[in-house]
Amino acid sequence: MTPLARALELAERGRGTTYPNPIVGAVVVAPGGEVVSEGWHERCGESHAEVLALVAAGERAAGSTLYVSLEPCAHHGTTPPCADAVLAAGVAKVVVGSLDPNPEAAGGVARLRAAGVEVEVVDSFEARQQNEAWRTWISLGRPFVTYKVAATLDGRVTVPGSRWVTGEEARRLVHELRAQVDAVAVGMGTVHADAPRLDARGVDAARQPRRLAFGSGPLPQGSDLELRAGGLQEELAALAADGVQSLLLEGGPTLATAFFEAGLVDRLLVFVAPTLSGAGPHLIGQLAAPLPLTRLAVRPLGSDVLVEAYVNEP
Repeated sequence: MTPLARALELAERGRGTTYPNPIVGAVVVAPGGEVVSEGWHERCGESHAEVLALVAAGERAAGSTLYVSLEPCAHHGTTPPCADAVLAAGVAKVVVGSLDPNPEAAGGVARLRAAGVEVEVVDSFEARQQNEAWRTWISLGRPFVTYKVAATLDGRVTVPGSRWVTGEEARRLVHELRAQVDAVAVGMGTVHADAPRLDARGVDAARQPRRLAFGSGPLPQGSDLELRAGGLQEELAALAADGVQSLLLEGGPTLATAFFEAGLVDRLLVFVAPTLSGAGPHLIGQLAAPLPLTRLAVRPLGSDVLVEAYVNEP
């Protein structure tokens, strides 16, 4: 495993405890290639990954190479600038996995280079992907939106005579996804047709997501979903202002099409079942123009197949 890959692995240890900050990992490597120390951002308001790794390295940080998954910050927030800590430690080179999109914190690379430190910016997709929700939230002022849909091989979202489109493994993964995001949403058509709960059930969930219904309403009596009746752009901006960094859009096709047409879908997850439905609505409506996708990945999931792709890369 490369030091940068290890930094990404370390960063994951902070997932769920650093909010609203990104997760970050760091590794200090001596000139001979020996790993001297490691660190990761553990909690919001506490020391950042670089500082923890450099403190652990002590005097051995001088002349070392620091691998960090995100650009060292250059501003004084709840903690001092990490770039200053790197300079004070005498680090010779810094390898950065991804640049910081936050204009208030960015600039660490420039500061280090101006001080004579060699800096390599890898701009790794994996490093950007690791904080994709935070990056979208901080740079675009809206949540990172994933459209999740279960579909048959002929692209339908219903199977006549069956409650489910996909199998148990796919349905469990959906609950895991709900447990990982800040909010889950459907349209009013789905609200009236399915009365969805949208909570994470049967999985380890530190907290439940906000459960939203986009549309003019009113909500059916007894529904405990949160109605969002404004325009999509305005509602997403309001959610972002409330700290919602990630949104799982579960449909239906009418709402999903509106999100796609507005350029508000970032990632697409299609759970494909080995079934030909022959009837029912398709997973997405008619678009004004073709929409190219990137980072296509396919993997089996029980009897189904999960297709993942990006509309907007982080």
